[in-house]
Amino acid sequence: MPLAPLTYLHRYEPGHTTAAPPLLLLHGTGGDEHDLIPLARQLAPNSALLSPRDDVLENGHPRFFRRYAEGVFDFPDVQQRTHALADFILAAAQHYHFDASRLTALGFSNGANIAASLLLLRPESLTAAVLLRPMIVLTPTSLPNLNGKRLLISSGIHDPIDPADHPQRLTTMFRDAGAEVLLHTIASGHGLGREDIAAAQTFFASIT
Repeated sequence: MPLAPLTYLHRYEPGHTTAAPPLLLLHGTGGDEHDLIPLARQLAPNSALLSPRDDVLENGHPRFFRRYAEGVFDFPDVQQRTHALADFILAAAQHYHFDASRLTALGFSNGANIAASLLLLRPESLTAAVLLRPMIVLTPTSLPNLNGKRLLISSGIHDPIDPADHPQRLTTMFRDAGAEVLLHTIASGHGLGREDIAAAQTFFASIT
């Protein structure tokens, strides 16, 4: 059976041991497939890394889905591109021979948002996720079964982009779906700092 095409520009790095779960790296708006590689190697040095580049451009800046304005999203596009990313993951797992059933997402900002959408629309795509500065971009008509999924949500109290109530609402949504969720809130803005990295290191240590 021929391999499915790999539809995203991406970077793949093999892992050093199959004992470490593979990571899906999802960068923020304006980033690319190289952005999260150094952080991922710091957090999970033995894991295989799959890092796609967003395929939507907003004023020349890559994103994973369209929006009309800051915080105003094109919901049909979110859904369509979430399913496209899930299909890409399956194709990449077949191509690179990593264990998709153990895939963990590391997403920042827009990348965290698409990771959250994967969990809500295609929950089989991920077993765990670190969501750095996510916001709610869609609310499904019914929640999926996320029993056994483990999530870290890291938010900044002074974040000028994410609405203040979104981290807790997202946490509640995922918990209502059955996921185990740790909400980590720090006194920072939208950028990442040492406290985010420390929380992510602790989380990764707990799932490997």
